[in-house]
Amino acid sequence: MKEHQKEETTEEELPSIEETAEEAIIEEPVDLAEEPTAEESEVAILTAQLSEMEDKFLRAQAEIANMRTRFQKERESLAKYRSQDLAKNLLPAVDNLERALQSEVSDEQGANLKKGIEMVLESLVHALKEAGIEEIPAVGTPFDPNLHQAVQTIPAEGEQKADEIIQVLQKGYKLHERVLRPTMVIVAQ
Repeated sequence: MKEHQKEETTEEELPSIEETAEEAIIEEPVDLAEEPTAEESEVAILTAQLSEMEDKFLRAQAEIANMRTRFQKERESLAKYRSQDLAKNLLPAVDNLERALQSEVSDEQGANLKKGIEMVLESLVHALKEAGIEEIPAVGTPFDPNLHQAVQTIPAEGEQKADEIIQVLQKGYKLHERVLRPTMVIVAQ
């Protein structure tokens, strides 16, 4: 009988599963990691600062590389279009020389003068081509508002297509792909 009593008291003394679970939840978590020492926290701070400085350094290097690239492109663009202002100032002179060549001459002196004007115009046009300045083709091509300026439209006749340029009033020029002056044209409608 004593054995039977021992078993009963033992079961009564043992806590139930619910009680054990509640106690486990209520208990504060045990901090297994030790608190860092002053030396370790200083190392962590310095490591974080080093990482931050390395990041700033890499960003600064990238910004400098971007600036170099941007400046290089700007220099190339300036070199490519350096003759733009000069060309804009010379184009009226080219127009005037072309008008002078359209005049009729009746004597030998006038023919010689016309020949001289023709030579000057030819050398000027050659110099412009050397600088990358070209005439914009117009007659017989479709109207392009990026290259041409329509001054007048007239009804299409015969085989002319709508929006086809039929006459040039003033030549247009471009420097590489940049339009210096659009061609003034009459367009078939």
